Amino acid sequence: MKKLLDLSMLKWGAAIIGFFVFRLPGALIGFFVGSLLDNFGSRNNGDGNTIFGNMTRQKVSPADFEMQLISLCSIVIKADGTISQRELDYVRQYFVQTYGKEKANTIFRTFNEVNKKHEISAKRICYYLNQRVRYEVRLQLVHFLFSIAQADGAVSASEVETIRDIAAYFKLGKNDYESIKAMFIKSANNSYKILEITKNATDDEVKKAYRTMVKKYHPDKVVTQNEAIKKGAEEKFKEVQKAYETIQAERGIG
Repeated sequence: MKKLLDLSMLKWGAAIIGFFVFRLPGALIGFFVGSLLDNFGSRNNGDGNTIFGNMTRQKVSPADFEMQLISLCSIVIKADGTISQRELDYVRQYFVQTYGKEKANTIFRTFNEVNKKHEISAKRICYYLNQRVRYEVRLQLVHFLFSIAQADGAVSASEVETIRDIAAYFKLGKNDYESIKAMFIKSANNSYKILEITKNATDDEVKKAYRTMVKKYHPDKVVTQNEAIKKGAEEKFKEVQKAYETIQAERGIG
């Protein structure tokens, strides 16, 4: 009876995923469903899935993650109504360096075919990834998207708005989002914003905030095979250290 129930759950899971991506070509649908059946019901026993109480978080395959990532890149590049060649080059360079020219071209071709026929939904992509990647990885995805927006020299207001929406879909906390944003858009009290505190914080609160950020954003927390996300984690960690050192110098904190 239990086996029959498990099988039914698998079928329903496949049906839901099939419906969720029904607008994509059949090959992608088959891929997503196959991934679901492969991962559904697995426990954290070395297969990459994470257990939250009785909930099992699905792992996302490299090929699937690549498609979701390039889709989010496309949304940010188009955010201000003009397609910046520098931003395109930034994304292409990343994919070529990470996957090699041949595989990168294949990824772009597949994306272009899908993009011509179907509208890309940031909300749908984020909903899909929320169930499959950890919060720390989602933080670094937003960091990477800001890097793309900045590739042409400045992050426009429309790009900020678009990334803010994506961060909201990713269910990022407001302070986390503002901390990442402060690394790309300089303003008053920038170092304090990065550490998620105000300028009125005491020296002890500054030290505590730094220790918290180190634990929260250490690259070792980001479990992923994606080089862009790993690099983003390292860059963000350096920004946290830099912000703390700036405040240390201003206050003379030992």
